[in-house]
Amino acid sequence: MSNIKSALESRILIIDGAMGTMIQRYKLEEGDYRGERFKDWASDVKGNNDLLSITRPDIIRAIHLEYLDAGADIIETNTFSSTAIAQADYNMQSLAYELNVASAKVARQAIEEFSSTKTNTVNGQRSSSKFQPPTANRQPSTVNQKFVAGAIGPMNKTLSLSPDVNNPGFRSVSFDEVSDAYYEQVSGLVDGGVDLLLIETIFDTLNAKAAIYAIKKYFRDTKKESLPIMISGTITDASGRTLSGQTLEAFYTSVAHAKPLSVGLNCALGAAEMRPHIAELSKIASCFTSAYPNAGLPNSMGLYEEEPEETAHFLEEWAKQGFVNIVGGCCGTTPDHIRHIAERVKKFPPRKLPVMEMVA
Repeated sequence: MSNIKSALESRILIIDGAMGTMIQRYKLEEGDYRGERFKDWASDVKGNNDLLSITRPDIIRAIHLEYLDAGADIIETNTFSSTAIAQADYNMQSLAYELNVASAKVARQAIEEFSSTKTNTVNGQRSSSKFQPPTANRQPSTVNQKFVAGAIGPMNKTLSLSPDVNNPGFRSVSFDEVSDAYYEQVSGLVDGGVDLLLIETIFDTLNAKAAIYAIKKYFRDTKKESLPIMISGTITDASGRTLSGQTLEAFYTSVAHAKPLSVGLNCALGAAEMRPHIAELSKIASCFTSAYPNAGLPNSMGLYEEEPEETAHFLEEWAKQGFVNIVGGCCGTTPDHIRHIAERVKKFPPRKLPVMEMVA
């Protein structure tokens, strides 16, 4: 905790960009997802990107390395859907723990490879790694430590919303089931060696509260040293509310009890549309703030067309205004986006934490 806190107090940190966007570039087929181990699996698994941490870890590691090369300080594990509940779509719920361990280890290996390459480059030695060392003006990894954030997604079932329009009170899952699934995920991420836990893309705050409960319970049960928690919600439209109807201030109030390292926003909106919400969050949050928007809004084909320079321009303005402590990209963003963002924001100091008034 102290390492990342001191880093956040000294500079704006960079979180990586989209994993799914990068995986799409590989144009993988069913066989790539199955590998040898799952070649006879009864159901289709193409699209289960988290499974690639087991069947094609080389691809996931290569993507992590591209983001590290681009300037990312924090890389997210490939575990957005690595809960038993989400993996049930592929009849792979029994693999949830293993997926989290594998993804965390792949991310850790990428950082070790990057750091080794960087150190060898700094020392004037030729690296034996096939990975090409970064050319950007980044400091050695001994100065700029890299962190693995265990990505905890929102799940494909919600606690606040009914899947049946004719029965508003119906829920397809219970709080205990959701928290148990998150508990298993946290266990795998911690055992795999993550530095942080990131509850992200929150559109249902009750799901997020189940994740917070699971994290706290896990560390109470195991008596291990707690890891910092990052929390990132998603505002779904111009109303400034989450999908489950909360305002930004209500969302922040609902999760503040977790004493998170940071609270922020990601996904759903491009940077232009996200700006007023980031400005508001920077005023009300007593912790660090994060923002990683999409590369604009998707076109009619569902593609993101905002160029890296455009995204970086918006985030540079946020940094200049003192809104943010952590920035990066979500859907549609690539290492080029992250590289431009890192270059644009490095000249600005991080947002200062507000001095909160004590209530008598």
